[in-house]
Amino acid sequence: MRIGQLAERAGTTTRTLRYYESRGLLHAHRAQNGYRTYDESDLRLIRQIRTLQDFGFDLEETRPFVDCLRAGDPAGDSCPASLAVYRRKLGELDALIGQLQGVRAEVGAQLARAELEASAEVPGGPEPRCELNREDEG
Repeated sequence: MRIGQLAERAGTTTRTLRYYESRGLLHAHRAQNGYRTYDESDLRLIRQIRTLQDFGFDLEETRPFVDCLRAGDPAGDSCPASLAVYRRKLGELDALIGQLQGVRAEVGAQLARAELEASAEVPGGPEPRCELNREDEG
């Protein structure tokens, strides 16, 4: 198939495919007329790259999976280098989850404090002070 057909079937653009080719992730064959040609294995490579990128992997992190597919692994993720990337990505995700849980706890504490202050206000009392405008207190 030609590059436009591959792009359409993979749900991407010819520009993206040329970029993958420039990065060494995709290897085009050349027809006698000089056009790039691809086969079903190239479509599998592109789908693997796009799936991994959807999961948050950067383009370079997809390289071991592409190499693994080229080596004959049906899914492209059973090779040692692919497994190492999975492990590293899980570590990154666990760290991000931990950070988000910390932020969530802080936001929850601020909400609880703000709700407590709001419920303690006396009708007709002074306007509540916003912590973001403390410079107004002079």
